Amino acid sequence: MPAMMNIANRVLPGVVFGTALMVWITAAGAGEPAVDIQHVDARQAQKLIAEKKVVVLDIRTPGEFSTGRIAGAKNIDFQAPNFEQRIEGLDKTKSYLVHCASGGRSSHSLPLFKKHAFQSIYHLDGGIKAWEKAGLPVEK
Repeated sequence: MPAMMNIANRVLPGVVFGTALMVWITAAGAGEPAVDIQHVDARQAQKLIAEKKVVVLDIRTPGEFSTGRIAGAKNIDFQAPNFEQRIEGLDKTKSYLVHCASGGRSSHSLPLFKKHAFQSIYHLDGGIKAWEKAGLPVEK
């Protein structure tokens, strides 16, 4: 613990050293990639899309995707055996809006985006069901 305090005092002078800071320093030093994951609602997601700040990544099955999707969405099935391989091939410098039907699968996918060092991920809380409930358009 004293070694951690010495690091904190050198790196972050004037900052109160507490448990949260220690966890941050420990995680940062553990080689974990820094991934910016933000949770957004349907209206916030719509704004990101309108401003062309994200690529929409729909991780539902192809059958679900064919019943209706957010315009311009790219489909990569979370349940497919090659899901991780397929996301590995995406441009990690782009920002992605990730969603599924209701938020379960997409929530479970977030550690994989972190593992593969994506820089910016937005999670559509409530999935496409929340999008539709907000009265936002779906294309077929």
